[in-house]
Amino acid sequence: MKITKVETTKAPQPKSAPYSQAIKAGNFIFTAGQIHLTPDGQLVEGTIEDQTHQIMRNLQAILKQAGASFANVVKTTIYVTDMSTYGQVNLVYGSYFKAPFPARETVCVKELPLGAKIEISLIAVK
Repeated sequence: MKITKVETTKAPQPKSAPYSQAIKAGNFIFTAGQIHLTPDGQLVEGTIEDQTHQIMRNLQAILKQAGASFANVVKTTIYVTDMSTYGQVNLVYGSYFKAPFPARETVCVKELPLGAKIEISLIAVK
């Protein structure tokens, strides 16, 4: 199976950790968890909706670079630091997908890198 690194300047670059934005392995695309960073590395403050939109734009750019789209996504994982934001996150997240929706779990965690409030990763199949 061929394994290929996926990289785009339209999403934040890994700076101080050994990981790739995404990896293509066969027909699968595995993204790294994305927090609400702009492509130039600035953490988006604003509302949880603003932060979720930024993450989804990052993931969209990574998928596009891999030759895929949200229509190819089969599984997502969402990490939040405050479960009371679930409803707002769910509305924004859901606006990027059409049925059949990907399988998903949402996990509440104590903290995320750089003080982020939300992180999302996904798996797609082409």
